[in-house]
Amino acid sequence: MGVQSSYSDKILVVDDSPDNVFLIKTILEEENYSVTTAENGPTALARITESNFDLILLDVMMPGMDGYEVTKRIRENEDILFVPILLITAHDSPNVAHGLDLGADDFIRKPVTVDELLARVRSLVRLKHSIDERDEIDRQRQDFVSRLTHDLRTPLVAAERMMTLFLDGALGELSPPMAEAITIMARSNSNLLSMVNTLLEVYRFEAGRKSLTFQPVDLAKLLAEVGDELTPLAEAKKIVINTDKLVELDTCVVNGDRLELHRLLTNLVGNAIKFTDNGSVTLGLTPPSIADDYVTIEIADTGQGIPSEEQATLFERFRPGSHKGSGSGLGLYLSRRIVEAHQGTIQVSSELGKGSVFTVNLPVKQD
Repeated sequence: MGVQSSYSDKILVVDDSPDNVFLIKTILEEENYSVTTAENGPTALARITESNFDLILLDVMMPGMDGYEVTKRIRENEDILFVPILLITAHDSPNVAHGLDLGADDFIRKPVTVDELLARVRSLVRLKHSIDERDEIDRQRQDFVSRLTHDLRTPLVAAERMMTLFLDGALGELSPPMAEAITIMARSNSNLLSMVNTLLEVYRFEAGRKSLTFQPVDLAKLLAEVGDELTPLAEAKKIVINTDKLVELDTCVVNGDRLELHRLLTNLVGNAIKFTDNGSVTLGLTPPSIADDYVTIEIADTGQGIPSEEQATLFERFRPGSHKGSGSGLGLYLSRRIVEAHQGTIQVSSELGKGSVFTVNLPVKQD
């Protein structure tokens, strides 16, 4: 009958016919598979949420909820880990392609032969194992990077504090050349620390370890605060941060995580300043209308703009732009994750030589 399973892989058999269930269960248990059964679609869905399976054998023709609907619901449920689905169909079933389009991985026609059934089962179980191994490797990689990034922060923070002491004269007067050298070192260390912090936040989001605390946040006040904090950076480049549009707003409140929204706005406004050589950065905020429950934030600059071919992938991870000052490509990706965590949207509109406008839409209320 073929090679037996090296350990007890778990298979769910779903069929409304007791005879079919008994036959398939007997065949699989002889090959050392652990078999759970369900007589209908709702029961199958309940079994799947209660336990993880390596394979689902699913009869197409069942009363009430058929195999197609079960397949559709499994694939639509993001909380269900991937599990291969093998559809069992009658010889005259014309809609096999429909089942595959819905997310099934293979099919077998009745009456099933033992050799064909076991061959397809082994193939799909191998697929499940391969995907599980890939996911485990990815989890280990993310955990390693997260731990490494966290450990890197300690010496970087220590170096930053030490160089601050040097520059403040706490350890003795510095000659002008030494002060200049340490200033350059401090700037580089600060940039590296910022990259490490961004990478750590990215992996917290991706590993599902990021917990947000939602509370009422006055966006007008927060955006003005970020503008004030980054004014020295803009003044160093002789750039104006225009907050005139915020003056007209007494309040504009959303339900969000203030720390993460501060990180988002700091990143967007900081980028606008970074990529603008002359002109201004304008911070705008539009309250929700009667027909729309979204607050709109606009951060416009008069920089060199972003090529159209780069705009489509601008918010993907590790996709830095072509500008010479572009960083790791994680800042805008993290911004997107923060916005999505608030059930909002972020987009960019830009034209070369005329600047860029980043638009963030945030719902007033969270579900």
